Amino acid sequence: MSIKLVQNRLDSYNCKSSIEEEHAIREITQEMALAALGRTDFFKHAMFQGGTCLRIFYGLNRFSEDMDFILKGTNKDFTLQPHIQAVSDELKAYGYDIEITDRSKADIAVRKVFLKDDSLGQVLQLQYVGKSEPSKKIRIKLEVDANPPLGSGMEIKYVDFPFVSSVTVQDKPSLFAGKIHALLCREYVKGRDWYDFLWYTSQDIGINYDFLSSALRQHGPWQDEDIHVDLRWCVKHLENKIGSIDWVAAREDVRRFVRITEQPSLGLWSRELFLSQVRKVKG
Repeated sequence: MSIKLVQNRLDSYNCKSSIEEEHAIREITQEMALAALGRTDFFKHAMFQGGTCLRIFYGLNRFSEDMDFILKGTNKDFTLQPHIQAVSDELKAYGYDIEITDRSKADIAVRKVFLKDDSLGQVLQLQYVGKSEPSKKIRIKLEVDANPPLGSGMEIKYVDFPFVSSVTVQDKPSLFAGKIHALLCREYVKGRDWYDFLWYTSQDIGINYDFLSSALRQHGPWQDEDIHVDLRWCVKHLENKIGSIDWVAAREDVRRFVRITEQPSLGLWSRELFLSQVRKVKG
C-alpha cells in the first residue's frame, strides 16, 4: 500500500520525459523527507531555504536537486545524524532502501549528508526511466549551515504528503536576499540562480537587507567590509554581474531542470532581458 501511495503521486506529475520522471521521483522523496523531519525536533533548530524550498512551498516552476537549511542561530555542535536516521526509517516504510553518507566535518560550518536509493525504480511503474537506459540512483544532498548569517525571517508551512507535517521555512524576502548573495558571490555562473531571479522579480518580493548584509559580510568579495546595502547598491552590482555573463551557457545549465513545455522561453535569455528585470527589484 505504501509504494502505491508513491506511485499515485508520481502519476500525478504527468511526466513527458525520463529526466522529468527522475526529477519527479526526487521531489516526491524530498517531500517525504521534509514530512519525516517535521516529526522530529529538527525545525526547532533549523529553517528550510533554497530552490527546493521555493518550489515546494512558493510555486517555483523548476525542479531542484538539493535540500538546503540554515540553523536559527549558530551551533557548532549541531549534528544531522539523529534527524537523518528518522528520515531513513520513515522512507523505508514506503519502499525505499536508503544509504546514508555523512560528509559533515566538525571544523566546517556546513553539515552535509547524502541520501541514496537504487531500489525504488525497480518497484515503481515508470514510463521513461529505465526503458532505454538503466535507472539511476535517487541522490539527494542535505546541507545545514550551522553558522548562518543573522537577520533571517521565517514562517511555518505545511506539507500534506505522505502525511501532514509542519516545516519552518525562510520567508520570501529572506530567500530573495540569499539568492542575491549567491548571484553576486558565487564563484561560477549557475543558471538556476538566474532562473530563480526571474521568478523573484515577477512576484513583487522585497529584499531582507539585514540578512543580505550579514551574508555579504560573512562570505564573498565584501567579506568583513562595512558596506551599506540598499536597493541602489543591489541594482548597481546586479547590473555589473549581468553584463559579464555568457547567457547561452547559463540557460543551458538550467535546461534540464525545466519542463519541456517551458524550455522555449529559455531562448529569450539575454543581457537585455535580465537588465529589464533588475528594474523590477523592490526596495
